[in-house]
Amino acid sequence: MLYNIIPEAVQQYMLPLSLLLSFALTVVFTAGLHKYLPKDGGRDFAVDGKKSAGKPRGAGIIFILVYVVVSLVLAPMKMEYIYYLILVAGAMATGFLDDASKSPWGEYLKGALDLLIALLTTAVYLFHNETNIHLGFGGITFHMPVWVFAICSVILIWVSINVTNCADGVDGLSGTLSIITLMTIFGIIGKMGEVEFAPQILILIFAIIAYLWFNATPSILMMGDGGSRAIGLFIAIAILKSGAPLLYIPTAIVLILDGGLGLVKVFLLRFLKIKILKNVRTPLHDQVRKVNNWSNTQCVFRFAIIQAVVGVMVYLLAK
Repeated sequence: MLYNIIPEAVQQYMLPLSLLLSFALTVVFTAGLHKYLPKDGGRDFAVDGKKSAGKPRGAGIIFILVYVVVSLVLAPMKMEYIYYLILVAGAMATGFLDDASKSPWGEYLKGALDLLIALLTTAVYLFHNETNIHLGFGGITFHMPVWVFAICSVILIWVSINVTNCADGVDGLSGTLSIITLMTIFGIIGKMGEVEFAPQILILIFAIIAYLWFNATPSILMMGDGGSRAIGLFIAIAILKSGAPLLYIPTAIVLILDGGLGLVKVFLLRFLKIKILKNVRTPLHDQVRKVNNWSNTQCVFRFAIIQAVVGVMVYLLAK
């Protein structure tokens, strides 16, 4: 909140300072504290899942807290944004507690917590914003009834949290895709959204970049649910603040396909006894590594290239 009380002549230096601090503090604290993080037990059904056994996980607690503190102190701030910071920290906390638990939390418990966070975030947004929606293309704007917007917002937030989490299975993948998605949203906000919120996007991006220094293949640690769930929530908040929430689909299309197809597959099988994608492993990053013999590096780069190409097209066409 320092940003709000300093002279305007100094405010122009706050963004570069905040980005530098976000990166530097994440590097310093991750290097110094990663040995105290809980250790991963390996995943039985994931491709190369056993190779992660013994690595520190839950690094999200470090870079998310850095993002929260730096944003609170150096970014433009108002009560709405403070509520979002609390909710992002809450998503991080629930994820980290799961990371640190000796026995993983059940899917229904985690799903219920994600739903609660989605409901609270939607309530905050509706209290501070109207429900006019930019279509995203063609300069078309329409008003959505509050109750319809609320339902759609809760679904968007819940989906974003979970697909981002499910995509976190290859060194550097979830972080890289999240950065590309957030950079696209940053560009969209510059065209049609609430520009005052944009610095927070860059602050989180620089924190994730610093985390990737340690998570690049072969990684020495992982973000865990404490990072992926908080990032997923923030992506949803950012696209809501852009005023064009429908653009979440193209801006996060690789995250949606990689992490979301597995969620759909499990839901249909468990609750409706419908089997789809019988010969496709999910998440898709397991399919391309196991069946198509992509290396981890090829998986990250190729998925990132697809998302970057789509992101540039979305930015150029957004109006």
